[in-house]
Amino acid sequence: MSEFERVTAYVGLGSNLEEPLSQVKEAETELAYLPDTDLTAVSSLYWTRPVGPADQPDFINAVAKISTQLPAEKLLDELQLLEQRHGRIREGVRWGPRTLDLDLLLYGDMTIDSPRLKVPHPYLSGRAFVLYPLSEIAADDLMIPGAGMLGDLLKEVSDDGIERID
Repeated sequence: MSEFERVTAYVGLGSNLEEPLSQVKEAETELAYLPDTDLTAVSSLYWTRPVGPADQPDFINAVAKISTQLPAEKLLDELQLLEQRHGRIREGVRWGPRTLDLDLLLYGDMTIDSPRLKVPHPYLSGRAFVLYPLSEIAADDLMIPGAGMLGDLLKEVSDDGIERID
């Protein structure tokens, strides 16, 4: 076990290549097996339009809530290993198509600004495909450091281009 206290973290999941629905569902399951980490909640899945190049398939997105003893950068390492196991290639067009994208959205109430990791995720507060699933598994009064409360941020984004999958 790690010497660190448990931290609640939120991870964004996304895929738009090679059976995206399966990619995201498998990744949800795999998050439960990260060392010193428990998967505590997972949002619904959402179809969303891509951010970035428009000539790519739509995405499947979700958000997972975990409880972890891993330090933030070690958690990032584990998330990137999962992406690699799913065939993620980190070269090419920014915001381009990918088999699996795992973003560390929040790590407790911490703000992290290192060369490898920025938490809260820099684009979290303006992205419906993150805020809507996050709102399913977190309270409206969840404070996003530097941005405000989740419920307030949700009111500022359009649900155009996002559809919950039942």
